[in-house]
Amino acid sequence: MKYQFYTCDVFTDAQFCGNQLAVLPDARGLSTRQMQQITREFNFSESTFVFPPEDGGTRKVRIFTSATEVPFAGHPNIGTACVLASIGALDDSSITSGIIFEEKAGPVPITFRSSDDEHLWCELKAPENFSMGKVLPIEAVAASVSLSPDDIIVRTHPPCIASVGLPFLMVELRDIEALEQAAANIDGMKNLIALGISPDIHLYIHSNDNFDIRARMFAPLDGVPEDPATGSANCALAALLAHCSKKDSGQFSWRIAQGVEMGRPSTLEVRVEKQMGEVASVYIGGSSVMVSEGRLTINN
Repeated sequence: MKYQFYTCDVFTDAQFCGNQLAVLPDARGLSTRQMQQITREFNFSESTFVFPPEDGGTRKVRIFTSATEVPFAGHPNIGTACVLASIGALDDSSITSGIIFEEKAGPVPITFRSSDDEHLWCELKAPENFSMGKVLPIEAVAASVSLSPDDIIVRTHPPCIASVGLPFLMVELRDIEALEQAAANIDGMKNLIALGISPDIHLYIHSNDNFDIRARMFAPLDGVPEDPATGSANCALAALLAHCSKKDSGQFSWRIAQGVEMGRPSTLEVRVEKQMGEVASVYIGGSSVMVSEGRLTINN
């Protein structure tokens, strides 16, 4: 069987920046095992496999890292929407009114704000309500990313799990030097597993330049040594920051840089709506650029 594929760079308006994604727009006939193997073959942080809808959405989408299938992720949704629109797989009314991807975490609405000949800008709504999980010891967290406990700030929140569809360990660092020096420590991350969490670690600082936040995300035990742009993590981070804000209701927004240390700079735009003390909805958007296309020959 032959399967058409496309690759794109997500959360960027320039090729060879942002987060790479491989998309199979029609994955019918592939088994879970084959999708996992194809994802390992591309060796990007994630690949997506598109199927006809089963529950009233626009498409069903399955997302894989090189290690496992995940219920939701940010850049795979933005990139898949870009690919489907760019190859003419979506009609004009869908692009105008928006689409819905059916995923394990739930329905993911996506809207298109603007387009030109080179890239599309899309925004998704996170599929789950904001939730917080365990608080982790500062010493163990610092060791997992090769830093000192003094590099971690706890004024807004301690190192803790946050999720809007996929859980991440949120850690605020003291400055850009600490962010740049961070590196995954596999033994330290295995120690976090012993504490009962999956150590997908999102580090961030508040920035005073063209961005509000600068971030890095490490998930080597899930097959992602470092991610150039992590929409699901930044959605969860924005929800956490809105949750911690003293404002009871209102709109929050952040412009986030990620991937700079990897040489793949990314720009993510995230916003949160808060009502009566509760995070009501979380959105993240960015541009995507088409890069390549081809065919895979799958021998059953």
